[in-house]
Amino acid sequence: MVHENKFFFRRWEAALLFGVAFALLAGTWLTGQQKALAGQMVRLHVVANSDSEEDQAVKLLVRDAVLAQAGPWLEEAATQTEAMEILSGHLSELAQIGAETAGEGVEVTASIEEDAWFPTKEYEDFALPAGKYPALRITLGEGKGHNWWCVVFPPLCLGSVSETVAERAGNFSEDQVRLITGETEGYVVKFKAMELWDQFSGWLEGG
Repeated sequence: MVHENKFFFRRWEAALLFGVAFALLAGTWLTGQQKALAGQMVRLHVVANSDSEEDQAVKLLVRDAVLAQAGPWLEEAATQTEAMEILSGHLSELAQIGAETAGEGVEVTASIEEDAWFPTKEYEDFALPAGKYPALRITLGEGKGHNWWCVVFPPLCLGSVSETVAERAGNFSEDQVRLITGETEGYVVKFKAMELWDQFSGWLEGG
């Protein structure tokens, strides 16, 4: 009986160790995929003044104005580094167009963040995994409302409706395009797993 119990626990321990090893490998792979994407894009993060219906509507107007303003500038950018340099040189103009759109009395700031954390996000024809990305952040007023995020470079959120994600994605590889557009089975599940892994890793580091 004692021998059987020892055998049972050994199998249980082996299964547990296998599960941990698999999670580590999967987490490493998922993190690598996200970092590869993050190294080629600049996200857009628009933070509303508050969660009032009016402020949330203004947030979307400012989003559209900023994308329209930045789009022509970023046509000259071939890489993430060039896009960041262009946006950094136009922050005051982006803040101004945001303030003009938001209306009198609403202060708007524009800044560049090197490592802004974003959750998994699904859009109409693509999705992006959770993780840290460089970002253009536009903050309206007190910045206490729900935010909106997408991609300012490459123009995944500003392309023509006739353009495919692949046509807007610039230097993305075929595998990366398939990953974010769902051509690889279970992509959102993978992204959610990545988000959970990132949170778990943070918990371990905090512990």
